[in-house]
Amino acid sequence: MNNIKLKLTILNFLEFFVFGAWLLSFGKYMFATLHFTGTQIGAVFMTLGLASLIMPGIMGIIADKWLGPNKLFAILHILGAVLLYFLAQQQTFDGVYLFTLLYLMLYMPTIALDNTISYCILERNNLDVVKTFPPIRVWGTIGFILATWITDYFGWGINQYQFYFAAAASLILGLYTFLLPDCPVEKNSEKKSLAQALGLDALVLFKDKKMAIFFIFSMLLGAALQITNMWGEAFLHDFGNNPLFKDTIIVKYNGFVMSLSQISETIFILTIPFFLKRFGIKKVMIMSMLAWFLRFGLFGIGSPVGIGAVAIILSMIVYGMAFDFFNISGSLFVEQETNPKIRASAQGLFMIMTNGLGAMIGAYGSGYIIDLFTKNGVRDWQAIWFTFAIYALVIAILFAILFKYNHNPDKITTIKH
Repeated sequence: MNNIKLKLTILNFLEFFVFGAWLLSFGKYMFATLHFTGTQIGAVFMTLGLASLIMPGIMGIIADKWLGPNKLFAILHILGAVLLYFLAQQQTFDGVYLFTLLYLMLYMPTIALDNTISYCILERNNLDVVKTFPPIRVWGTIGFILATWITDYFGWGINQYQFYFAAAASLILGLYTFLLPDCPVEKNSEKKSLAQALGLDALVLFKDKKMAIFFIFSMLLGAALQITNMWGEAFLHDFGNNPLFKDTIIVKYNGFVMSLSQISETIFILTIPFFLKRFGIKKVMIMSMLAWFLRFGLFGIGSPVGIGAVAIILSMIVYGMAFDFFNISGSLFVEQETNPKIRASAQGLFMIMTNGLGAMIGAYGSGYIIDLFTKNGVRDWQAIWFTFAIYALVIAILFAILFKYNHNPDKITTIKH
């Protein structure tokens, strides 16, 4: 049994190691090395949302009906390694955009397939998924953090080596997957239609005013989820243009500093059951929105030294509440408030609204805001972050007014997988 847990720990570690090798530093690379505009970078990051709209559903059907999750997962990562290699060769906006989109169309479905493989193997070995998987999954976050540190330590964040690094990890993961116990296609299991896989049959939930408001605000808040991941390292890197800040730890090791956000995630995720039971989904969601307000606002007053450095570190700490209290609590709310017949589709719809439509709005909108506050190549980061902070605050106020929900502590049990 311990051997099974170790194999799945390695799987989850490598899955997010691949992502961490380049995601946080990508915006910095496009700014500092390729000299893209904010709008261009925002358009590139929109591919995260585009890839999340339909590809996980489509690949899920392929895994269910034909290949099985193991084989499909391995193939996607091996092909992904090839695309990462070619992404490293690109110097133009069109080339970077195309290969980023193609790569993410392969990578984003592997996140769900990682869960599918883990659940399948655990269940086949008579292990409790709810108790066993979270300690395994946390190693994915550790992998993401470690990859970010390595990229930052070797200075790969401002050159194409981050993609070669990620490609090597992706190839290793793809080959490693063939060593895992197989999860064959379940011939007799109920198959999802494309509409079900994409969460489209859950659109009926928009007839319920409470759920409609929840999903709309999920999209609006989803726009904030990746903003600091997209622009955070570029923001800290820009302080290096000032001789007073050039050799500070926050500038020299900006990738390490940004990874503190993921460390915060691993801590706050453990507090969700308490906060949900004590305060209910509405207050927890408002806490998340206010945490986003603080995340952006603290960046706005941040700098690499003194009180400004404290503000940046505090911003990393509140990120865990901002991200987890929305993502996981929102998913649990959808799980408990929807009919069992469409729960899977409702979760798919939640993902589309947040990581799909929301991420696309956030990527392109943030790029527009950055260009708006850029004059002669100099970015007014304080104005940029304060704009995002005001956005989060307005969303929090409107959500508090419009979303009606009566909290029942007895309804909160545990996080289901």
